[in-house]
Amino acid sequence: MTERTDPGIAPAREPGLSSAEVARRVERGEVNDVPVRSSRSVSEIVRANVFTRFNAIIGGLFLVILVVGPIQDGLFGFVIVANTAIGIFQELRAKHTLDSLAVIGEAKPMVRRDGTAAEIGTSQIVLGDLIELSPGDKVVVDGRLAEADGLEIDESLLTGEADPVLKHAGDEVRSGSFVVAGGGAFTATKVGREAYAAQLADEASRFTLVNSELRNGISRILKWVTWMMAPTAIGLIISQFTVEDHNWREAVRRTVGGITPMVPEGLVLLTSVAFAIGVVRLGRRQCLVQELPAIEGLARVDVVCLDKTGTLTEGGMDVTELRMLDGADEEHTGRVLAALGRSDPHPNASLQAIIDAYPPESAKDWRGTGTLPFSSARKYSGAAFTEPDGTTSRWLLGAPDVLLPEGHEALAEVDRLNDEGLRVLLLSRTDRELDNPLAAQAVVPTALVVLEQRLRPDAADTLRYFAEQDVHAKVISGDNAVSVGAVAAKLGLPGAQRPVDARRLPAGREEMAQVLDEGAVFGRVTPQQKRDMVGALQSRGHNVAMTGDGVNDVLALKDADIGVSMGSGSEATRAVAQIVLLDNSFSTLPYVVAEGRRVIGNITRVATLFLTKTVFSVLLALLVVFWQIPYPFLPRHLTLLSTLTIGVPAFFLALAPNKERARPNFVRRVMRYATPAGVICGLTAFATYLFARHHYSGAGALDAQTSAATLTLFLMEVWVLAIVARPYTWWRVALVFAMVLGFLVVLVVPWLQRFFALKLIGDEVPWSAVGIAAAGGVVLEFCWAWVRRRDTRAQA
Repeated sequence: MTERTDPGIAPAREPGLSSAEVARRVERGEVNDVPVRSSRSVSEIVRANVFTRFNAIIGGLFLVILVVGPIQDGLFGFVIVANTAIGIFQELRAKHTLDSLAVIGEAKPMVRRDGTAAEIGTSQIVLGDLIELSPGDKVVVDGRLAEADGLEIDESLLTGEADPVLKHAGDEVRSGSFVVAGGGAFTATKVGREAYAAQLADEASRFTLVNSELRNGISRILKWVTWMMAPTAIGLIISQFTVEDHNWREAVRRTVGGITPMVPEGLVLLTSVAFAIGVVRLGRRQCLVQELPAIEGLARVDVVCLDKTGTLTEGGMDVTELRMLDGADEEHTGRVLAALGRSDPHPNASLQAIIDAYPPESAKDWRGTGTLPFSSARKYSGAAFTEPDGTTSRWLLGAPDVLLPEGHEALAEVDRLNDEGLRVLLLSRTDRELDNPLAAQAVVPTALVVLEQRLRPDAADTLRYFAEQDVHAKVISGDNAVSVGAVAAKLGLPGAQRPVDARRLPAGREEMAQVLDEGAVFGRVTPQQKRDMVGALQSRGHNVAMTGDGVNDVLALKDADIGVSMGSGSEATRAVAQIVLLDNSFSTLPYVVAEGRRVIGNITRVATLFLTKTVFSVLLALLVVFWQIPYPFLPRHLTLLSTLTIGVPAFFLALAPNKERARPNFVRRVMRYATPAGVICGLTAFATYLFARHHYSGAGALDAQTSAATLTLFLMEVWVLAIVARPYTWWRVALVFAMVLGFLVVLVVPWLQRFFALKLIGDEVPWSAVGIAAAGGVVLEFCWAWVRRRDTRAQA
């Protein structure tokens, strides 16, 4: 408890720095000048997109082709330049969006200067500034407390200790901690890069492309490809220079033609582009993605835990009724409520509603002698007064089922009001000191304060979306379970009719997880219990998202797979959340989920196309080495096929809508499809090539053989594209047919035939090539169906 003369009249306060003192500190560079970084710098973006392992490989091969010619065999080099430029442009676009959103979502502490408090940006704080603290505020720089009024600070983000620490004037505070209860002010002693906040903010707000299963999986695949390429390329080089010893230029071209398609050069680019476009799309909805993998993570979520206040309901409340108990005087009770409002300089939403209904001016002659700030662990607050007649009184305001003994007759009335979805607080008198742990066990109930919460207009539609997408919503609140259940029932949440009081939850993780799986609404949940509930759900294999806006949500937000904070929430919640809804719109969440599913699902699709090419390229190289024959394709042929069957379609498929929930084991699932597809494509193309070699001879025979093999390979790759594009929509069907039409144009237009060295001769070999492709397509469909059945069984 904090003693002071009169909580209704502000005590003498330190004025803080003067404007002249601030100016002198700015001149000396004593400013909290840590930049807000929400993305990589421009130079980092350029380096990351240009200087890659595969750009170096492709660039080297391109230089080789420039030496031996002709230029059409070096088309793959221009494709790489275009891809890199697109990647840089999209990430710069995402950077601009994120930087602007980060400024909007930046914490703005209240700083006292010249005796007046005002919000300023964290980068404007100077050494010696006096920074005020309220419940939910984050300590943004290191300092020493000048004022403390029942100040409790949570330092769990620094020490791992969940229990809040009571602070007094003179105590040190470190950035990264946050206020749980009470208020105060501290003097900044370390700013800029000297403060611990410099490290914390840099990590918390960084826009990163790492620690994502998707990107890690692609990196693993690329590592495998690199290891496969080295021996295969060496064997291919020796083979081609052996069989083409009379024409070294042709040997070089066909060697490059064999090595180039092994590189899935567009896969990393397409992943970056898909994520970047996702960030831009969400940015337009005022959604700040503080960590890029959050888009991917929310797509994998199957349980979303919602805090009622600020998520299902709006922050504001209204007092609808005051019900007197045991014959208490209503006028005196109104004065008590006014004095309670006057005693707390940092009211929460419930007390603010009371202040609006009972103006503090009506209790000007009440002298405060002590306060007990509200704590979500206690579920009540308190204040002590000397009343105008000289009487000393101590009052508690909080949850009726916490302050009243079980079976009290007033609880029946509370339950009835809770059933209607109303929130009820009990005003009671106690004879014990406010800071006595037993103060709530011997109270005299005075009145029930009935509050009505404002439902968010978009909450019902959002809950319905989650139900349709097989995402289970769990409402976890510190309020009365019955009241929370009534609110959730109004919004149509399945299972809301059977709310659970968290005070009766089993302590064991396994037993708690069982209850959580069966229930949907949980009330009277303490902050530590929220954290335990997230852990219990995760122990069952669930991917858990947690939404919230208050200090009591911070621990759970930090432990959840994905933390989502409202923009109007406390600075502490915004600091630990991966996603911040800047416009406080709960209805934005479905768009975030949908964006994540679109990115993950579509990248999984297009990765199959890229890796199918890698598999058949390695297989063809091995077959050529074994048979000791010229490689069947020139670089221009594979550039054409890659563009028509992978590059262009993959771009459209990667940006298409996709509602399928993301599943784990990305690499295994992609390779399960790409490996048989690549083997079948490689074998059918090689079979056509051997048949054509048997049929054609003499001058121009190699070009005719290559053309036949190219026809088969194109038909097989289109078949893979047609499978990947399922389920069909009109634009997907049009996309596949457009690619087929593009290849036909190359075959029939004379100058394109010459440019790509493609000319089908006679009828027997071309139709045989089509027949071999048809047989390969049947085998491909059988293999694909078999893999899908296994995949479905594994998922079940």
